[in-house]
Amino acid sequence: MKAEVRANLLAKLRAGEPRFPGIVGFDETVLPHLERALLAGHDLVLLGERGQGKTRLIRTVTGLLDEWTPVVEGCEINDHPYAPVCTRCRTLARELGEELPVAWKHRDERYGEKLATPDTSVGDLIGDIDPIKIAEGRTLGDPETVHYGLVPRTNRGVFSVNELPDLAERIQVSLLNVLEERDIQVRGYNLRLPLDILLIASANPEDYTNRGRIITPLKDRFGAEIRTHYPLTVEDELTLIRQESVPDIGADIPEHLVEVIARFTRLVRESTAVDARSGVSARFSIAAAETAAASAVRRAAIAGEEQAVTRVVDLACVVHSLRGKVEFEVSEEGRETEILAHLLRRATAETFRNRLGGADLAAVTDKFAEGGQVESGELVAAGELLHRMGPVTGLAKIMSRLGMGAGEESPGHAAAALEFALEGLYLMRRLSKEDLDGTAVYRT
Repeated sequence: MKAEVRANLLAKLRAGEPRFPGIVGFDETVLPHLERALLAGHDLVLLGERGQGKTRLIRTVTGLLDEWTPVVEGCEINDHPYAPVCTRCRTLARELGEELPVAWKHRDERYGEKLATPDTSVGDLIGDIDPIKIAEGRTLGDPETVHYGLVPRTNRGVFSVNELPDLAERIQVSLLNVLEERDIQVRGYNLRLPLDILLIASANPEDYTNRGRIITPLKDRFGAEIRTHYPLTVEDELTLIRQESVPDIGADIPEHLVEVIARFTRLVRESTAVDARSGVSARFSIAAAETAAASAVRRAAIAGEEQAVTRVVDLACVVHSLRGKVEFEVSEEGRETEILAHLLRRATAETFRNRLGGADLAAVTDKFAEGGQVESGELVAAGELLHRMGPVTGLAKIMSRLGMGAGEESPGHAAAALEFALEGLYLMRRLSKEDLDGTAVYRT
């Protein structure tokens, strides 16, 4: 099976084809190490904090298997017709010869996965005696009395153990033979069952140490330990949000607001107020984008807008909705909302400087030259906001700099660009703002 993975990986490398589709930001860091481990035929461990895409990466390895593979029909452990290993299939092969029934399995069916939990047993992973078969009159030593666990049932495939250190030590011991001797033992007698399997585990680096909850002999049997990481650049974070966010919520999220969310996520990860050992999952930024989009859909439904377009005002709800997804330091208890709101303002200011830094916004500030004010809010429709602001010279150029191209000249997109400009001017201290229960009043 590992030779099959090696051959298919080499073929993709030579053809320049993508090997791990959907994986973002690992091309120059993680994937080269993973490819070397697979070419070497190693079982491996992916080490990384939560939400770094470890499970997603493991699941893409099945794309390196042959699309279809032959198995003995009805075999619980996917025996190869030419080399069966279980007692049942060897008996059938002797009796039927070339008439041995064959079935075909797709590569997606050759993947098994188990999330390590405290209640995981040896029977779940390896197997146990089936009392029903004993009751039928078979002897305890009969190999056919075994009910196979998840690992043997993934024979000739890829098996993943997520959060490996969470397995109890006695359960970890049961994997030793699987990794080295490639056989399994059930209930006191040795069932010689040579498994053909690629085992990939995931773990948190804090737990995968000599002081953690992993036994040293098991660590020694893995051929490679590969560290994962969060996206290293804003561009990778943007790609990840766009790729993973639910597309059918019903609202458009302009590119500049996706950038705000990406920068916000990075600032939260880098904040000294956040527990670095816990990390900030990529699911944080994805959930933030979906929450902001849902806020726009809600406004459109209440205000009667034809098109829902996310605006700056929709980002405020992200702080309250996602506060529980971040582990803060003990010293910051009670300040969680304040910290996240401050980091969101910083992310908005950085995006404003990146997108509209140096832009001529005099036409916007002139609206406030004689003491005027503009009120926006989470339930203020786009058309109403544009009406309150009045005509703004150069709004099309602002929209263009924010990445709004052809087909995005709707009132919703215009209001999103205008409100972002107002918020940026406030953060640059060129306007003032007063927040009142979901409304924002901008004035000179």
